[in-house]
Amino acid sequence: MGTQSNRGVVYQGPGKVVVQDIADPHFTSPAGKKIEHAVILKVISTNICGSDQHMVRGRTTAPAGMVLGHEITGEVIEKGGDVEMLEIGDIVSVPFNVACGRCRCCRELDTGVCLTVNPSRAGGAYGYVDMGGWVGGQARYVMIPYADFNLLKFPDREQALEKIKDLTMLSDILPTGFHGAITAGVGVGSTTYVAGAGPVGLAAAASAQILGAAVVMVGDFNQERLAHAAKMGFVPVDLNKHDRLGEMVEQIVGVPEVDSAIDAVGFEARGHSGKEQPAIVLNQMMDITRVAGKIGIPGLYVTEDPGAHEKSAQQGALSLKFGLGWSKAQSFHTGQTPVLRYNRQLMNAILFDRLPIARIVNAQVIPLEEAAQGYAQFDAGVAAKYILDPHGMLR
Repeated sequence: MGTQSNRGVVYQGPGKVVVQDIADPHFTSPAGKKIEHAVILKVISTNICGSDQHMVRGRTTAPAGMVLGHEITGEVIEKGGDVEMLEIGDIVSVPFNVACGRCRCCRELDTGVCLTVNPSRAGGAYGYVDMGGWVGGQARYVMIPYADFNLLKFPDREQALEKIKDLTMLSDILPTGFHGAITAGVGVGSTTYVAGAGPVGLAAAASAQILGAAVVMVGDFNQERLAHAAKMGFVPVDLNKHDRLGEMVEQIVGVPEVDSAIDAVGFEARGHSGKEQPAIVLNQMMDITRVAGKIGIPGLYVTEDPGAHEKSAQQGALSLKFGLGWSKAQSFHTGQTPVLRYNRQLMNAILFDRLPIARIVNAQVIPLEEAAQGYAQFDAGVAAKYILDPHGMLR
């Protein structure tokens, strides 16, 4: 890499991202410490994520000037002296979690809450607010620390490039959807409801299906996304019809409840009125999930939401009907997905044609330079998942 060979997607303030020249990556931590456990990747594919949109909408405390992007797949082009299990030319999937592999949480595969990579809280991620200052990967090149622990190497280069539109989903949305389904207790014969027909919701629905669910319902207000969900074999639930979700579920499965519920919406949830109600999905989940059932919550919730309409929600406090969930003895599972726990088996499901996730989430490839348009279209609610192609290797 020469000087200024790197370009990336930079957040400039609410509603504005630009693609511009950024610094080339070096073997240096955000604290300025020289590190040898890292690699530099030539980014083959990097995706726009719904959680990026929360920042770009100005709904977090993200500072201007941040390089975005935590869904990264790439080729190793340089490696530090402490990298033993990867070689130049390997194609790898990067879990969005930055994890050291050494702390108590990492040793228990709770890599979403690594204790060492972020001085401000547990858990690190690339290109994300309050997640340790690691530079994002919506770029041509990126540095990945603790490479031997974090990176998943694809077994065959040609096969990987052939299936790259599917494999690129292993960095975040597919394991995140799968984690939602697993923690919601989905299994053979389960009745399952997924809130949200965006990419994570569709990944959760696909995961529920591969885990053996008898019926997978997907709820949303967006007609285009509902139509796509139906086309993919899921049962669409049009939330525009009325606000009694249990009644709509009953029309489909015969009872107003499900075994498993998955919240793939998060803190920008809206009610039937169209107004923001950040706790509405969680309250609906408790309402429709059976007694002693489980609720998986891969949707993002934040400690601070400066753009919230409710004052309490600005501090991350939600109006939960917690007594309902308690009285029904329900289980909730929250938090960043530990991608490493799932990505190898999901890779195999893709490589052996069991999980056509690119088709399920309607993956669309665009050049890195068109990232701003991709963000705008995704924000408008198109039924697509945008993959950025920094080097023209996907087209």
